[in-house]
Amino acid sequence: MRNILRIAPAVFLLLTIVLSGCSMKSEEEALKDAKEIALESFNNKEKIDPNHKLESFALYLPDELEVKEESKSNVILEDGDQTYIVFYNNLEEPTSQLSFESAKRKEALVMESFNDNDKFGYIRIMPNKGDGYEMQVGVGGVKITTYTSKGKMDNDANNLMKISRSIAVANEGPNK
Repeated sequence: MRNILRIAPAVFLLLTIVLSGCSMKSEEEALKDAKEIALESFNNKEKIDPNHKLESFALYLPDELEVKEESKSNVILEDGDQTYIVFYNNLEEPTSQLSFESAKRKEALVMESFNDNDKFGYIRIMPNKGDGYEMQVGVGGVKITTYTSKGKMDNDANNLMKISRSIAVANEGPNK
């Protein structure tokens, strides 16, 4: 009986490791899910009201993100040790494809665009050193870049598209 009590914690730990490993997404699944979530967020008809006013423009900012630096067309956001770089070209309309065209790369694992009558958006995911990924999401003259992991891709794709939409639509048109 004592031997069973001694090995029970080790068996439990091993079982936990095996089961958690089985539930982890593959890279292919994570990329596919991030692309689908970006598309769903892009197509969501619910208006995303800006909740944070900067000196030059307003944006929706998820609770976990905070502004670290800002200039006329750039904002640095942070969530712990993850940095998000926001670039906003107010001379570009929400339907602009300029950022998308400049984002195209052969080595991209995902390079997908979306459009409707009011806006044009995209998601690009590229491999980064180690197990990480560079994710860029944009709508019109807005593009946001971060480094992410397989486990955070879904959330980042959703948040980046929401932020991009909020800037592009709330600050619509040249010089507005």
